[in-house]
Amino acid sequence: MTTAIDWGRTAADYAAYRAGFPDAFYDRLAGYGIVRAATGPRSALDLGTGTGLLARGLAARGWRVTGLDISADMVAAARRLDAAAGVQIDYVVAPAEATGQPDRSFHLVTAGTCWHWFDRPKVTREARRVLADGGWLVICAMDWSTEPGNIVEATTALIEQHNPSWHDSGASGLRPAWADELPAAGFGTIERFHFTALIPYSHAAWRGRIRASAGVGASLSPSAVEAFDCAHASLLQARFAAEPLQVPHRISAIMARAA
Repeated sequence: MTTAIDWGRTAADYAAYRAGFPDAFYDRLAGYGIVRAATGPRSALDLGTGTGLLARGLAARGWRVTGLDISADMVAAARRLDAAAGVQIDYVVAPAEATGQPDRSFHLVTAGTCWHWFDRPKVTREARRVLADGGWLVICAMDWSTEPGNIVEATTALIEQHNPSWHDSGASGLRPAWADELPAAGFGTIERFHFTALIPYSHAAWRGRIRASAGVGASLSPSAVEAFDCAHASLLQARFAAEPLQVPHRISAIMARAA
């Protein structure tokens, strides 16, 4: 049985198994002068923060971060992970399109693998409203990379067998055409980058990561999630027994400066 997408139902697996952006991602941003180790009071707002993966990456680099998400369960999981990591992040439960934050109050607004869930015209205007002049909006994504015969292709085919209404192979986190929508909201300089990274997963971690996805834990009934997970475990043992798995991901970003 398929239900409406509810990210709160995936919070435990999301917190335990979803990999964050690799160091190379932050290095690329630093190369554009966007995310260097912060000096002085530099503030960032992370939209759709989930369990705070991107927010913690910024906090570890000296930024004062506010994480915003519509799911209270995700925010609760983020706070537990922050405590374990020894970082301090402020959280707000609110939609990205109406953050409730003051005008021109942030130097950086980020959105990691979530822009496709938002009302883009509204969230773009909201990002510009809360950004100080000269601040940066970073729309970024960490997508599974499907190649013939690889683990991503096999896993997404299995998701579609168990959830025929799901047709997203994980490649919806960022679309280059979104950059064309930003100037109308008051963004000037626009930059882009992308690269591929291999992310290691054990069988247990990959199963948890997939349970945390929109096509499984966020939209299937508990019994259907259990049935999928059993089938997924059998697939991994039969076709991808060697561990750790090396799962290819496409890391990409659109960076726009507030004019």
